[in-house]
Amino acid sequence: MSRPTPLRGVHETLGATLTDFAGWLMPLRYGSESTEHNAVRQAAGLFDLSHMGEIFVTGPQAGEALDYALVGYISAVEPGRARYTMIVDAEGHVLDDLIVYRLAPDEFMVVANASNYPRVAAELTDRAKSFDATVDDRSEEYALIAVQGPRAQAILGELTDADLDGLKYYAGLPATVAGREALVARTGYTGEDGFELFVPAGDAEPLWAALTKAGEPYGLIPAGLSARDTLRLEAGMPLYGNELSAEHTPFDAGLGRVVRFDKPGDFVGRAALEPLKDVPPTRRLVGLIATGRRVPRHGYPVVVAGDGSVVGEVTSGAPSQSLGRPIAMAYVDNGLSTGLAVDIRGSHEAVDVVELPFYRRKK
Repeated sequence: MSRPTPLRGVHETLGATLTDFAGWLMPLRYGSESTEHNAVRQAAGLFDLSHMGEIFVTGPQAGEALDYALVGYISAVEPGRARYTMIVDAEGHVLDDLIVYRLAPDEFMVVANASNYPRVAAELTDRAKSFDATVDDRSEEYALIAVQGPRAQAILGELTDADLDGLKYYAGLPATVAGREALVARTGYTGEDGFELFVPAGDAEPLWAALTKAGEPYGLIPAGLSARDTLRLEAGMPLYGNELSAEHTPFDAGLGRVVRFDKPGDFVGRAALEPLKDVPPTRRLVGLIATGRRVPRHGYPVVVAGDGSVVGEVTSGAPSQSLGRPIAMAYVDNGLSTGLAVDIRGSHEAVDVVELPFYRRKK
């Protein structure tokens, strides 16, 4: 049975279409997903992300433990900053992609995907055994609300005295928002500016209500998983289970930059990943833009237009509101960039191969 977030009652009151996602009962959409998508691009959207996991690693050797457990150089992150990273197995395959916040010199918060955080917590606990560090999965204690879009800062500024101007991308700070204590972060998964608010689960409903009221003059509307997916796809951001999985290494996804071989000591997966750093992967992750109106979807084969030989597979696809054409991400045999199509139920639909992302916001 799907687990509800602390905001389930709010979603039901708003008439959201609810769906199971990674074992959670989540809002798919509140009305039109294209309206929600465009609101985030043009004004702001309000998201419930309480299905994500929050795992705390604390102690004198917390940084060193995370250096060993993850591919990133986490001990080099300054307090108040965050880093995108991954946890891999001994063969270098991705178990999850993560954001790690350094809250204090000896305190880190690892944010994991909903489908993976129990495993991530277990792996971190096992990998930290040799360090003076404690791993504590506090996911049940937290709700996570995001405000994304060009008017996000103006909206949040109505409710807090925190220095939002000074809050850099991939940073976080403790703040009081609408009278509630929160960790305010600036990361995002939409390609727009925005903020994430980590709050105690019991504060989720009043904070949502305060943000909704503050956002009314700015065009803020609630947005569901469908809009979140099309937004992150336009921004070329990977989704675990699609672009990332236990079948891929970070290098396969074009994310080898997150693997830090320059950090001191060993880390899980290093021996498997180091020989790959200068070797092009067999398949690379690319963007596809359809020349017609049919949408390439997850799992559809990418083929050579002339003979139909399979040379790749679509990982994510959807109509793009920003481009006005269907788009997709796909793994395609290295070196192929022209003359490709996607097999959509037996029909070979031509696509153009492009570099990611499809969309970049105006600074």
